[in-house]
Amino acid sequence: MVSAVAARGQYVAGKAQEIELEQQAEQEETAAESRELARRQQLNKVLAANVVGLAASGISGEGTPSSIALEGAKQASISEGLEGLSSRLKQAQLRRQGATAKQVGTLQAASTLLNTSTKAAQLG
Repeated sequence: MVSAVAARGQYVAGKAQEIELEQQAEQEETAAESRELARRQQLNKVLAANVVGLAASGISGEGTPSSIALEGAKQASISEGLEGLSSRLKQAQLRRQGATAKQVGTLQAASTLLNTSTKAAQLG
């Protein structure tokens, strides 16, 4: 009876850890979306300021200033892509850890039950 309770506790602990890590992954996803939105807003501000600055100085949208702005936008896009990839990798890692924690809990529970059965068989 004690071994069954211990086994159940191990299983539940693994499942609880899986749920906790899944929640962390979801929180990371929400945080990543928030960071992406903030980066895009900042990029839009910079691009708008560049356009206003160019227009105020009488420079048309062609040539070197336009090329510089385009290159800046490309670099920002690359940075956003890397940030998004990093966030997705972190989420995937948390989910894998959760699945592993659940498996470990299940295996520990099974091990406890097998050890108890083995001891009982040896005694009997």
